Amino acid sequence: MALPPPDPQFVLRGTGAAVHTLHFSCGSPEPAVPILFSGSENGLIHVWNLRTRRVDTALDGHGRKSVYCVETMGGKARLLSQGRDQRICLWDLAEGRTAVTDSVFTENVGFCRCSLVKVAQGRWLVAMAAKALQEVQVLELPSKTSVCTLKPEAGAKLGMPMCLKLWQPNCGSQPLLLAGYEDGSVVLWNLSTGKALSQLACHQEPVMSLDFDSEKAKGISGSSEKVLSIWSLNEQQNLQVYKTHQLVNAGIADVTIRPDKKILATAGWDHRIRIFGWKKLKPLAVLDYHTATVHCLAFSDHTGPAERLLAAGSKDHRISVWSIYTQT
Repeated sequence: MALPPPDPQFVLRGTGAAVHTLHFSCGSPEPAVPILFSGSENGLIHVWNLRTRRVDTALDGHGRKSVYCVETMGGKARLLSQGRDQRICLWDLAEGRTAVTDSVFTENVGFCRCSLVKVAQGRWLVAMAAKALQEVQVLELPSKTSVCTLKPEAGAKLGMPMCLKLWQPNCGSQPLLLAGYEDGSVVLWNLSTGKALSQLACHQEPVMSLDFDSEKAKGISGSSEKVLSIWSLNEQQNLQVYKTHQLVNAGIADVTIRPDKKILATAGWDHRIRIFGWKKLKPLAVLDYHTATVHCLAFSDHTGPAERLLAAGSKDHRISVWSIYTQT
């Protein structure tokens, strides 16, 4: 008989608002204290100490407008955040500082999370939805130099970019960008030429979230429908539908593959977190704790498998933290 799903290992309360983004910083070579960053609808970023399970610091840099993306940039002292104030902020948190050191005005009114990838020591690329409706802009950080603007061909009715994923195919080559659009398409972009390499209709509705496993050249996307779409990328850089999975209830706000590529999690509008095996998309567990939409998920970057955690942030102002399938 299957084991009953576990309860959360612990729950973090005190954000005072719906939680829209989560990001862990637990791996080596960091100091001993594992950290979880959360971004909320009230414009605050909370820095949670996972030892004490309390907030160490609350960062306020987005004019009380919802924060929907937080990423670390090589260690937990350097932070990037994005909010509904149309700004991406860079933070320096070393030695207890809480200062925004730089910011980029995106001029985009949507809620598409930016995507960040490291390209060299101290150099990053960030992709974000641009001012013009269908466009994506890619900048280099910290210099803020424009790398390219990705524009669909004339007549392509993709709508707004809804979710983005930058990834590095292999050492030395230019990163590529996967973008999910309002019309349900996923498009693979080449940043050096600024051209689309491949386009695939994955959903009937806007793509709410996607993740990609560059080792297996396979990705997954969710929308407001009852369907998860799994697609692959062949050696000619063409996207192909691999399989689809029917869900019980409609609406996926977030989907994320664990760093070890063994399992993935989805955040549901039905308040539930679903866990699947990544290899065959076998349903493994339904985690039922939240009382409202689950907006975001993050797997921890712990080095030891036994310490791995999954965090989920919800409209109910709570963050549930789970320890599941930690045996390799």
